Amino acid sequence: MKNIPQDTALIIVDVQQAFNDPSWGRRNNPQAEKNILRLLAHWRKTERPIFHIQHTSRLTVGSLFYHLKDTHKFKEGFEPHNDEPVLQKNVNSSFIGTDLEQRLREKDIRSIVVVGLTTNHCVETTTRMAGNFGFDTYLVSDATATFDRKGPDGEIYAAETIHNMTLVNLNEEFATIIDTDTLLSLS
Repeated sequence: MKNIPQDTALIIVDVQQAFNDPSWGRRNNPQAEKNILRLLAHWRKTERPIFHIQHTSRLTVGSLFYHLKDTHKFKEGFEPHNDEPVLQKNVNSSFIGTDLEQRLREKDIRSIVVVGLTTNHCVETTTRMAGNFGFDTYLVSDATATFDRKGPDGEIYAAETIHNMTLVNLNEEFATIIDTDTLLSLS
């Protein structure tokens, strides 16, 4: 595997307090945030570009992501530094309704690393679009997580299964799937 270019951007998707709410249910990969923080520290130390994505719901009632709720805030330790842009979105993709693509292109950034919450929602959609836009995209398998979900058939699907199938679906077509240790060794 090739080394990660110095100008590779770290895209941190929706690491917000809303995902601490017990209403989400059981989750996989309890180490995801720890791994994201390792990557964030490395990106800051090596002065690489960082973009924080924050989901902001249009719903004023019933949404943990409404901007006036404490659950809308970033999780502790994930607060952006002053020179790190925060892009707010209200759909699954970090590219829709934001200027993320424009910012990346203006800086001539060709490769990105995607991490965050949740694997099969905003992380997956952002990764798919990044691949479609032609970015050399890396998705860090142990720096994302998801929750058990009920399918249309009424069956409960385990978070681990959902997470793994998302990685399978994205692998080699939309992104290179990589783990934190490998990514750090290449950057």
